[in-house]
Amino acid sequence: MKEKTIDYVLRATWIAVSKMYNEEASRKGSTMATGFALLNIDPDEGTPSTSLGPKMGMEATSLSRTLRTMEDKGLIVRKRNPEDGRSVIIQLTEFGNEMRAFSKEVVFKFDEAVNEAIPKEDLATFNRVAHTIMELINNKKIYKSKTPVK
Repeated sequence: MKEKTIDYVLRATWIAVSKMYNEEASRKGSTMATGFALLNIDPDEGTPSTSLGPKMGMEATSLSRTLRTMEDKGLIVRKRNPEDGRSVIIQLTEFGNEMRAFSKEVVFKFDEAVNEAIPKEDLATFNRVAHTIMELINNKKIYKSKTPVK
């Protein structure tokens, strides 16, 4: 295969970004997954645990493991949801807010570097292409759902 496939370019790029974020996070004893979770938790109101998984695109088991680690490190606390006693609100601790600020700084620095290195028109094209790929996938226009063969 002489030319790289689109999925190869996407995967290789994301792996490089992920590795970069994990290296930065490790300087503070954290991980990219933790930083991503911190950025998706409302710093003022907290976030219901049930809405965190879909926001992050994480499976429940991975999210539970991440939240448990975050709780053990003192980044979050779980509080009963006053509006729905069956669910839990994830709230940031003071340390969690500090680490959220660090995560935000890391993301903004990456964004700034990319924006400085790539012309606005190219970034606009990149965003349109990524949006179209997401629409194709979400609308099942690439692979139609079929009953599995038994």
